[in-house]
Amino acid sequence: MTSATTPLDPACAKGLFDLRAIGAGLTFADSLTDLAAALQRGAGASTVVQAPPGTGKTTLVPPLLANIAAGGSSGRPSIVVTQPRRVAVRSAARRLAALDSSRVGDRVGYTVRGERQSGPGTVVEFVTPGILLRRLLADPGLEGTDAVILDEVHERGLETDLLVGMLAEVRQLRGDLRLVAMSATLDAPRFAALIGDAAGIDDAGSPAPVIDCPSALFPLDLEWTPAAAPRLDERGVTRAFLDHVADTAAAGHAAALAAGQDLDALVFVPGAWEVSYVAARLRGRSQADVLELHGQVSPAEQDRAISGRQPGATARIIVSTALAESSLTVPGVRLVIDSGLSREPRRDSSRGMSGLVTVSCSRASADQRAGRAARQGPGRVIRCYDQRAFGAAPAHQTPEIAAADLTGAALILACWGAPAGRGLSLPDAPPAAAMEEAVEVLRDLGAVTPDGHATELGKILARVPTDPRLARALLDGAATVGHRTAAEAVALVSGDQRAPGADLTRLVAALRTGRDPGSRRWTEDVRRMEGIARQEASGVAPSKTAGTVRAAEAIGFVVALAFPDRVARRVPGEGPAQYLLTSGTRAGLPAGSPLSGHEWLGVAEVSRARGRDAAGTGAVIRSAAPLMADTAEAAARHLLSETLEARFSQGRVSARQERRLGAIVLSSTPVRPPAEEGRAAVARALASEGLATIGWSTPAEALRRRLALLHRELGAPWPDVSEAALLARLDEWLAPELGTLAGGASTGGIDLAGPLSRLLPWPEAARLGELAPEHLAVPSGSRIRIDYPDAADAGGRPVVAVKLQECFGWADTPRLADGRVPVLFHLLSPARRPLAVTDDLASFWSGPYAQVRAEMRGRYPKHPWPEDPWTAPATARTKPRS
Repeated sequence: MTSATTPLDPACAKGLFDLRAIGAGLTFADSLTDLAAALQRGAGASTVVQAPPGTGKTTLVPPLLANIAAGGSSGRPSIVVTQPRRVAVRSAARRLAALDSSRVGDRVGYTVRGERQSGPGTVVEFVTPGILLRRLLADPGLEGTDAVILDEVHERGLETDLLVGMLAEVRQLRGDLRLVAMSATLDAPRFAALIGDAAGIDDAGSPAPVIDCPSALFPLDLEWTPAAAPRLDERGVTRAFLDHVADTAAAGHAAALAAGQDLDALVFVPGAWEVSYVAARLRGRSQADVLELHGQVSPAEQDRAISGRQPGATARIIVSTALAESSLTVPGVRLVIDSGLSREPRRDSSRGMSGLVTVSCSRASADQRAGRAARQGPGRVIRCYDQRAFGAAPAHQTPEIAAADLTGAALILACWGAPAGRGLSLPDAPPAAAMEEAVEVLRDLGAVTPDGHATELGKILARVPTDPRLARALLDGAATVGHRTAAEAVALVSGDQRAPGADLTRLVAALRTGRDPGSRRWTEDVRRMEGIARQEASGVAPSKTAGTVRAAEAIGFVVALAFPDRVARRVPGEGPAQYLLTSGTRAGLPAGSPLSGHEWLGVAEVSRARGRDAAGTGAVIRSAAPLMADTAEAAARHLLSETLEARFSQGRVSARQERRLGAIVLSSTPVRPPAEEGRAAVARALASEGLATIGWSTPAEALRRRLALLHRELGAPWPDVSEAALLARLDEWLAPELGTLAGGASTGGIDLAGPLSRLLPWPEAARLGELAPEHLAVPSGSRIRIDYPDAADAGGRPVVAVKLQECFGWADTPRLADGRVPVLFHLLSPARRPLAVTDDLASFWSGPYAQVRAEMRGRYPKHPWPEDPWTAPATARTKPRS
């Protein structure tokens, strides 16, 4: 820590920027000397700054670096600072410019998508991570940049994680590039190891120094006010819970004002829709000025929400998403109301889709939200949930790289020369399955080579600031629907707007009028995308697409070009509309969607869901536009296939000629099965369902059991007749019958006894009746059938069930399979109920028989029960009449 005896080096305190003036009242000013010492170890020094929100690190670190860089260079230094959100970029630049008494765009500037306020004299430039990533691809050495500051690295945004790895590589080539990673939570050692100093400063591999700063928070009162209603149900956030959040905010703010506390309140809810809902309810219950803060409101409205109010102005309640969680300071806030929910990306690998889902926010996020109330004085946080829910929440937010679609990231890595991230030091490795899926998408686009490196087309797509699939659709779609319309569709899908009822055509119509709140930003994005389409079209050979696309389906066509795996067709049937996507996923539309009458849709977004919006499918279409069948086929043409599908079911082969678009069957016509396909269908059915598909007759089953016993006891050459063995040798014993079935015959005319006999070994087969006879002659003269064990029964015994009286005088138990297996006798009563089970007849007559005789002679007096079974004649009859 810096102390009064270690004042900041004057060269750092006053140079291009007057840090004493800028840092007045900021806690991080006390850490500047330590940071300056770490950064002045040599050109290319790296450092991690760990400081809680509100301490002033975002305001003070960039000008400090500018002063240090200016001291070692005769030219104008260039410091680039990333912020994870556009509103934070603009806010940070304006605050620093105001403290520097300069105009935004002069010494301090910013660049976000579609907007730039910087010029030749800009020293500190705030940008989003995406802007810096594309600069790196265009200029891998970042020539002319003296230092890069990655702010809010603890949020673990995907683009920021990529920058950590890529900039670490840049520093290996450029020993003079300084790199600072700034975090608001205790994860500094991880980043210190990743951005360790370049060779020539310290020993190779040494971690970067960590500069800490104490918390700037004032005392904070914590209150738990859980709602009676659940926070989430099968459709998402419940309206009852949002009502509770709004009412809690209104009551809490009113109580504070009544107590003489002139303060603003900040309400955290998970998404833009919830922001609008809570704000609308608050406007009817509070006298405060209610403002909305999320990605869909205009830049002017965002700036108004994060700016402090003038003295005497009405107190404010700002309803926000997680956007205000850590990277923004909202002046005047002393009360926070927290729903405890956030919206995070999740990837559903089983359905091949990804999107945002509502989950409990992490404990770290909850603590950061609470800290917003105590940055400028004593504060209060009201959590609209209980301590048990807080304790069950994850400690930290899931890193985006572990849960998001990785297609865009995979293209950046391919262009960087690190396919799939191999060899790059990232905070977390990308999941292998998700990365492989992303690379496969890029291969289909023609963006990467088989070994994963970027093609020329891939490099062009990487320059388009949107998802690679949308970038390809922009260039291909422009040739069919025109540059303007293609740009409108891509800007629509890549923007933050939410389509009412999932209908993109209605949304684009509203945006074109200029009356929609998002019209201004969308119009700027359209103009930018149209310029890119015209500029890059000459470098891309467009894919063959539809000849003519009707105006009503132009948006759907471009969407389908981008996401051919999401082209959807309505599934016939009553009830809520269900759609089958070409990927095989089924999804429903939101209740009341105007799209439900359309047979074909180009789907831009589909995500997991439950409840009636999902039409019982488990997935819901969030945004889509209508198509016609021919346009759908043209957009997803590489998924078209014609196949002859032969099936063996209900004892017969049938075949259909099918035309498919992915998983969607376009037509299916019954045809006569060709022999080869029919034979394959029978083989598939047998492999799946076993030989029971044909059926075992009684003679066939009896022969199989006899052979199974001989194979078990004598081995080769007696054949293995287990299910697996028979299926493996179908061509040896069942070939003629397979041919018959393949031609369309029914299994009803097939008895497997004949085919099975083809497996009998010769000349050994001549002894089959001796080794495993079908019947056994007993002393009474009867021939009794031998029940052999099931072929799958490894320890079963052959059984003869016979009346006890038919075996009088029989001492030697018969043995089968060359004397290896004694027959197991079930000696029966006259009513054919078992009296004894034995494989030792002699022992039975000498012992247990006496007890059996005593119990049975009175019950069956008409049947002989002699005292001496050895000498009594064996008989199947009753006693003769006296």
